Amino acid sequence: MNRLIVALLPLLLAFGMGAAAPPQSDECKKLNAEAVSLYQQGQYDRAIEVAKKALEVAEKARGPNHPDVATSLNNLALLYQAQGQYALAEPLYNRSLAIREKALGPDHPNVATCLNNLAGLYRTQGQYALAEPLYKRSLAISEKAFGPNHPDVALSLNNLAELYQSQGQYAEAEPLYKRSLAISEKALGSDHHHVAASLNNLALLYKTQGRYAQAEPLFKRSLAIWEKALGPDHRNVAQSLEHLAALYRATNRVKEAEVLEKRAQAIRAIKR
Repeated sequence: MNRLIVALLPLLLAFGMGAAAPPQSDECKKLNAEAVSLYQQGQYDRAIEVAKKALEVAEKARGPNHPDVATSLNNLALLYQAQGQYALAEPLYNRSLAIREKALGPDHPNVATCLNNLAGLYRTQGQYALAEPLYKRSLAISEKAFGPNHPDVALSLNNLAELYQSQGQYAEAEPLYKRSLAISEKALGSDHHHVAASLNNLALLYKTQGRYAQAEPLFKRSLAIWEKALGPDHRNVAQSLEHLAALYRATNRVKEAEVLEKRAQAIRAIKR
Protein backbone atom coordinates (compact mmCIF):
# COMPACT_ATOMS: atom_id res chain seq x y z
CA MET A 1 0.00 0.00 0.00
CA ASN A 2 1.71 3.17 -1.18
CA ARG A 3 0.86 6.38 0.58
CA LEU A 4 1.81 9.36 -1.53
CA ILE A 5 2.61 11.63 1.36
CA VAL A 6 5.32 9.27 2.55
CA ALA A 7 7.18 9.70 -0.67
CA LEU A 8 6.98 13.45 -0.37
CA LEU A 9 7.82 13.90 3.28
CA PRO A 10 11.47 12.97 3.49
CA LEU A 11 12.79 15.79 1.34
CA LEU A 12 10.56 18.29 3.07
CA LEU A 13 11.73 17.06 6.44
CA ALA A 14 15.37 17.08 5.44
CA PHE A 15 15.53 20.82 5.84
CA GLY A 16 13.34 21.14 8.88
CA MET A 17 9.64 21.24 7.97
CA GLY A 18 8.25 24.70 8.67
CA ALA A 19 10.92 25.78 11.07
CA ALA A 20 13.58 28.24 10.03
CA ALA A 21 16.70 26.11 9.68
CA PRO A 22 20.02 27.54 10.86
CA PRO A 23 21.86 29.21 7.97
CA GLN A 24 24.27 26.90 6.16
CA SER A 25 27.51 27.75 4.42
CA ASP A 26 27.01 28.40 0.71
CA GLU A 27 28.94 25.29 -0.34
CA CYS A 28 27.12 23.06 2.12
CA LYS A 29 23.75 24.47 1.10
CA LYS A 30 24.57 23.96 -2.58
CA LEU A 31 25.65 20.36 -2.03
CA ASN A 32 22.57 19.52 0.04
CA ALA A 33 20.33 21.02 -2.64
CA GLU A 34 22.15 19.01 -5.30
CA ALA A 35 21.68 15.82 -3.27
CA VAL A 36 17.95 16.51 -2.99
CA SER A 37 17.71 17.15 -6.74
CA LEU A 38 19.52 13.91 -7.54
CA TYR A 39 17.23 12.03 -5.15
CA GLN A 40 14.19 13.44 -6.88
CA GLN A 41 15.60 12.22 -10.21
CA GLY A 42 16.13 8.73 -8.80
CA GLN A 43 19.93 9.00 -8.99
CA TYR A 44 20.43 7.58 -5.52
CA ASP A 45 24.06 6.49 -5.75
CA ARG A 46 25.15 9.89 -7.02
CA ALA A 47 22.96 11.62 -4.42
CA ILE A 48 24.67 9.65 -1.65
CA GLU A 49 28.11 10.71 -2.86
CA VAL A 50 27.07 14.36 -2.91
CA ALA A 51 25.44 14.07 0.52
CA LYS A 52 28.64 12.55 1.91
CA LYS A 53 30.57 15.50 0.50
CA ALA A 54 28.11 17.93 2.09
CA LEU A 55 28.64 16.21 5.45
CA GLU A 56 32.41 16.40 5.06
CA VAL A 57 32.25 20.10 4.20
CA ALA A 58 29.93 20.85 7.12
CA GLU A 59 32.10 19.01 9.65
CA LYS A 60 35.24 20.73 8.42
CA ALA A 61 33.71 24.20 8.33
CA ARG A 62 31.52 24.05 11.45
CA GLY A 63 32.83 21.28 13.68
CA PRO A 64 31.17 17.92 14.46
CA ASN A 65 28.31 19.24 16.61
CA HIS A 66 26.90 22.08 14.51
CA PRO A 67 23.28 22.08 13.21
CA ASP A 68 24.65 22.15 9.64
CA VAL A 69 26.21 18.78 10.35
CA ALA A 70 22.88 17.54 11.70
CA THR A 71 21.16 18.56 8.44
CA SER A 72 23.77 16.78 6.35
CA LEU A 73 23.55 13.67 8.53
CA ASN A 74 19.79 13.70 8.19
CA ASN A 75 19.91 13.99 4.41
CA LEU A 76 22.43 11.18 4.06
CA ALA A 77 20.30 9.00 6.34
CA LEU A 78 17.23 9.69 4.20
CA LEU A 79 19.11 8.56 1.10
CA TYR A 80 20.25 5.35 2.75
CA GLN A 81 16.71 4.73 3.93
CA ALA A 82 15.37 5.25 0.41
CA GLN A 83 17.64 2.43 -0.74
CA GLY A 84 16.69 0.14 2.13
CA GLN A 85 20.05 0.50 3.86
CA TYR A 86 18.47 0.87 7.27
CA ALA A 87 21.48 -0.14 9.33
CA LEU A 88 23.45 2.72 7.76
CA ALA A 89 20.62 5.23 8.19
CA GLU A 90 19.83 4.66 11.89
CA PRO A 91 23.10 5.89 13.48
CA LEU A 92 23.06 8.97 11.24
CA TYR A 93 19.53 9.85 12.34
CA ASN A 94 20.46 9.31 15.98
CA ARG A 95 23.54 11.50 15.70
CA SER A 96 21.56 14.20 13.90
CA LEU A 97 18.93 14.10 16.66
CA ALA A 98 21.55 14.33 19.42
CA ILE A 99 23.23 17.33 17.78
CA ARG A 100 19.97 19.22 17.34
CA GLU A 101 18.76 18.50 20.86
CA LYS A 102 22.02 19.80 22.31
CA ALA A 103 22.39 22.80 19.98
CA LEU A 104 18.75 23.89 19.70
CA GLY A 105 17.05 22.46 22.77
CA PRO A 106 14.71 19.45 23.13
CA ASP A 107 11.59 21.34 22.05
CA HIS A 108 12.88 22.93 18.85
CA PRO A 109 10.92 22.20 15.64
CA ASN A 110 14.04 20.84 13.96
CA VAL A 111 14.20 18.25 16.72
CA ALA A 112 10.66 17.28 15.74
CA THR A 113 11.94 16.76 12.20
CA CYS A 114 14.62 14.36 13.41
CA LEU A 115 12.13 12.49 15.57
CA ASN A 116 9.75 12.14 12.61
CA ASN A 117 12.46 10.76 10.36
CA LEU A 118 13.83 8.30 12.91
CA ALA A 119 10.30 7.15 13.68
CA GLY A 120 9.69 6.68 9.96
CA LEU A 121 12.74 4.46 9.73
CA TYR A 122 11.47 2.31 12.59
CA ARG A 123 7.98 2.12 11.08
CA THR A 124 9.39 1.01 7.74
CA GLN A 125 11.08 -1.89 9.54
CA GLY A 126 7.95 -2.79 11.50
CA GLN A 127 9.43 -1.57 14.78
CA TYR A 128 6.19 0.09 15.78
CA ALA A 129 6.84 0.20 19.51
CA LEU A 130 9.97 2.27 18.87
CA ALA A 131 8.28 4.54 16.35
CA GLU A 132 5.16 5.52 18.29
CA PRO A 133 6.72 7.54 21.15
CA LEU A 134 8.91 9.40 18.66
CA TYR A 135 5.93 10.35 16.49
CA LYS A 136 3.98 11.46 19.55
CA ARG A 137 6.85 13.57 20.85
CA SER A 138 7.32 15.13 17.42
CA LEU A 139 3.62 15.99 17.28
CA ALA A 140 3.72 17.54 20.74
CA ILE A 141 6.72 19.71 19.81
CA SER A 142 5.05 20.93 16.61
CA GLU A 143 1.78 21.76 18.36
CA LYS A 144 3.65 23.68 21.04
CA ALA A 145 5.85 25.54 18.57
CA PHE A 146 3.30 26.38 15.88
CA GLY A 147 -0.16 25.89 17.35
CA PRO A 148 -2.69 23.14 16.58
CA ASN A 149 -3.51 24.20 13.01
CA HIS A 150 -0.10 24.43 11.35
CA PRO A 151 0.93 22.33 8.30
CA ASP A 152 3.76 20.75 10.31
CA VAL A 153 1.15 19.48 12.76
CA ALA A 154 -0.78 18.02 9.82
CA LEU A 155 2.34 16.13 8.70
CA SER A 156 2.92 14.75 12.19
CA LEU A 157 -0.70 13.69 12.49
CA ASN A 158 -0.47 11.92 9.15
CA ASN A 159 2.64 10.04 10.20
CA LEU A 160 1.09 8.86 13.44
CA ALA A 161 -2.05 7.83 11.54
CA GLU A 162 0.05 5.77 9.14
CA LEU A 163 1.69 4.02 12.07
CA TYR A 164 -1.71 3.05 13.48
CA GLN A 165 -2.95 1.97 10.06
CA SER A 166 0.11 -0.24 9.58
CA GLN A 167 -0.92 -2.07 12.73
CA GLY A 168 -4.58 -2.38 11.74
CA GLN A 169 -5.65 0.21 14.32
CA TYR A 170 -8.06 1.87 11.92
CA ALA A 171 -10.24 3.52 14.54
CA GLU A 172 -7.18 5.33 15.91
CA ALA A 173 -5.91 6.29 12.46
CA GLU A 174 -9.09 7.75 10.96
CA PRO A 175 -9.53 10.84 13.18
CA LEU A 176 -5.85 11.70 12.78
CA TYR A 177 -6.09 11.52 8.98
CA LYS A 178 -9.23 13.65 9.06
CA ARG A 179 -7.66 16.28 11.29
CA SER A 180 -4.53 16.31 9.13
CA LEU A 181 -6.64 16.84 6.00
CA ALA A 182 -8.68 19.63 7.60
CA ILE A 183 -5.54 21.48 8.71
CA SER A 184 -3.91 21.18 5.28
CA GLU A 185 -7.02 22.40 3.46
CA LYS A 186 -7.36 25.42 5.72
CA ALA A 187 -3.67 26.32 5.86
CA LEU A 188 -2.58 25.50 2.31
CA GLY A 189 -5.72 25.67 0.17
CA SER A 190 -7.93 22.96 -1.28
CA ASP A 191 -5.72 22.39 -4.36
CA HIS A 192 -2.38 21.98 -2.60
CA HIS A 193 -0.41 18.78 -3.22
CA HIS A 194 -0.33 18.03 0.51
CA VAL A 195 -4.12 18.02 0.41
CA ALA A 196 -3.98 15.53 -2.47
CA ALA A 197 -1.70 13.28 -0.45
CA SER A 198 -3.94 13.52 2.63
CA LEU A 199 -7.00 12.66 0.54
CA ASN A 200 -5.15 9.69 -0.89
CA ASN A 201 -4.14 8.40 2.52
CA LEU A 202 -7.64 8.67 3.99
CA ALA A 203 -9.02 6.97 0.88
CA LEU A 204 -6.55 4.11 1.29
CA LEU A 205 -7.69 3.68 4.88
CA TYR A 206 -11.31 3.42 3.74
CA LYS A 207 -10.43 1.05 0.90
CA THR A 208 -8.51 -1.23 3.27
CA GLN A 209 -11.69 -1.54 5.33
CA GLY A 210 -13.90 -2.14 2.29
CA ARG A 211 -15.53 1.28 2.61
CA TYR A 212 -15.39 1.83 -1.13
CA ALA A 213 -18.18 4.40 -1.40
CA GLN A 214 -16.28 6.69 0.98
CA ALA A 215 -12.90 6.04 -0.64
CA GLU A 216 -13.84 6.65 -4.28
CA PRO A 217 -14.58 10.41 -4.19
CA LEU A 218 -11.41 10.99 -2.19
CA PHE A 219 -9.28 9.11 -4.72
CA LYS A 220 -10.90 11.07 -7.56
CA ARG A 221 -10.36 14.42 -5.90
CA SER A 222 -6.75 13.52 -5.09
CA LEU A 223 -6.15 12.56 -8.72
CA ALA A 224 -7.63 15.84 -9.96
CA ILE A 225 -5.37 17.87 -7.67
CA TRP A 226 -2.25 15.97 -8.73
CA GLU A 227 -3.07 16.44 -12.41
CA LYS A 228 -3.59 20.15 -11.94
CA ALA A 229 -0.56 20.69 -9.69
CA LEU A 230 1.98 18.43 -11.39
CA GLY A 231 0.68 17.81 -14.90
CA PRO A 232 -0.93 14.70 -16.41
CA ASP A 233 2.29 12.72 -16.83
CA HIS A 234 3.75 12.94 -13.32
CA ARG A 235 4.60 9.75 -11.40
CA ASN A 236 2.24 10.73 -8.59
CA VAL A 237 -0.56 10.89 -11.14
CA ALA A 238 0.31 7.34 -12.21
CA GLN A 239 0.20 6.14 -8.63
CA SER A 240 -3.11 7.88 -8.04
CA LEU A 241 -4.55 6.25 -11.17
CA GLU A 242 -3.41 2.87 -9.91
CA HIS A 243 -5.11 3.39 -6.57
CA LEU A 244 -8.39 4.31 -8.22
CA ALA A 245 -8.06 1.38 -10.63
CA ALA A 246 -7.58 -1.00 -7.70
CA LEU A 247 -10.79 0.30 -6.18
CA TYR A 248 -12.63 -0.24 -9.48
CA ARG A 249 -11.38 -3.83 -9.59
CA ALA A 250 -12.46 -4.38 -6.00
CA THR A 251 -15.95 -3.23 -6.98
CA ASN A 252 -16.07 -5.34 -10.18
CA ARG A 253 -15.61 -2.45 -12.61
CA VAL A 254 -12.89 -4.14 -14.62
CA LYS A 255 -13.21 -2.13 -17.84
CA GLU A 256 -12.96 1.17 -15.98
CA ALA A 257 -9.95 -0.16 -14.09
CA GLU A 258 -8.20 -1.22 -17.30
CA VAL A 259 -8.52 2.27 -18.78
CA LEU A 260 -6.80 3.79 -15.76
CA GLU A 261 -4.16 1.06 -15.61
CA LYS A 262 -3.20 1.60 -19.25
CA ARG A 263 -2.83 5.31 -18.69
CA ALA A 264 -0.71 4.71 -15.57
CA GLN A 265 1.51 2.30 -17.52
CA ALA A 266 2.00 4.89 -20.24
CA ILE A 267 3.06 7.49 -17.69
CA ARG A 268 5.51 5.11 -16.04
CA ALA A 269 6.99 4.25 -19.46
CA ILE A 270 7.99 7.87 -20.08
CA LYS A 271 11.77 8.31 -19.93
CA ARG A 272 12.65 11.05 -17.48
